[in-house]
Amino acid sequence: MNTVAPDTSAPAENERRRFTIPERFFALQSYVALILVFIAAIVFSPRRGGETVFLATENLLNIVRATSEIGIIAIGMTFVILIGGIDLSVGAVLGLSATGVASLLMVDDYGVLPAVALILLMGTAFGAMQGLITAKLGIQSFIVTLAGLQIARGLARIWSGGQGVPLAYGDGPGHVPESFALLNSRTFNGTVPIPALIFLGVAVIALLVVRNTVFARHVYALGGNERAARLSGINVTRVKVTVFAISGLLAALAGIIQAGQLNQGSPNAGIGYELDAIAAVVIGGTSLMGGVGTVAGTIAGALLLGILNNMLALNNVDSNIQLLVKGVIIIVAAGIQAFRTAK
Repeated sequence: MNTVAPDTSAPAENERRRFTIPERFFALQSYVALILVFIAAIVFSPRRGGETVFLATENLLNIVRATSEIGIIAIGMTFVILIGGIDLSVGAVLGLSATGVASLLMVDDYGVLPAVALILLMGTAFGAMQGLITAKLGIQSFIVTLAGLQIARGLARIWSGGQGVPLAYGDGPGHVPESFALLNSRTFNGTVPIPALIFLGVAVIALLVVRNTVFARHVYALGGNERAARLSGINVTRVKVTVFAISGLLAALAGIIQAGQLNQGSPNAGIGYELDAIAAVVIGGTSLMGGVGTVAGTIAGALLLGILNNMLALNNVDSNIQLLVKGVIIIVAAGIQAFRTAK
């Protein structure tokens, strides 16, 4: 009796057809948008001496340097949004961290490493506490981190007396060791800004975590369906606390970088940064509903915003128009997500 071998080609064919052209576009939307904005920046760039100002090496490196703080915060925000949460406190934590590290160095005569370690620990603990409250009390992260924003901003102003803390480099009490000035310097023969390298390092670590760890799979599972994730044995509380701790840690790191770049710590630093970080994540294709998105997309979204800001500034576009343009781009990105979900 002849038997018919099972047709194994059908699943393979279905696997190959899984990604349609629209789906591929949605998956690559942040990269397509980044390329389009980059081309537009070249086209509309002013010329000096026959050279395109935008394409000057110094200008491109300045874009990455200027993007580094938002990019670092946005990477942390990506993890939070992937679980279906939001962190509105990151800008205030940046301000608290910038103020704190400046105060520890200038007023309390801490060394650079102890001061940086303490501030990073503080940011991590602040984020972890917000995650714990969200997980244990069941309060929406929007509310918890909105309160965290107010708390962090208030602590920063109390810590500094409401004033910025300027940094003076030198030896002895009341001076900051010269090593901290590295955050405002460049390497590779004075070309690549140190903050850009830190941003790159954080991005690489985040990409490795997302692609190679069980933790990342738990993050996506939690964002896809929290109840199902809990029933499958995932420690939901641990994941939430860890995700918010990462967000707090990276916000603190961004605050330290800002203090080094501006040579001061201001309690008002980071106002509005949470919105730029969320914008980078949304433009990068991460769903605000959770469970869908990539760190790579967020990095592309942050760079897109950096290039856009640079392009508008080079053309002396009014700052109010700049806000309008960014708002339109965010709406378009969110609209694409809504259409993708509807499909």
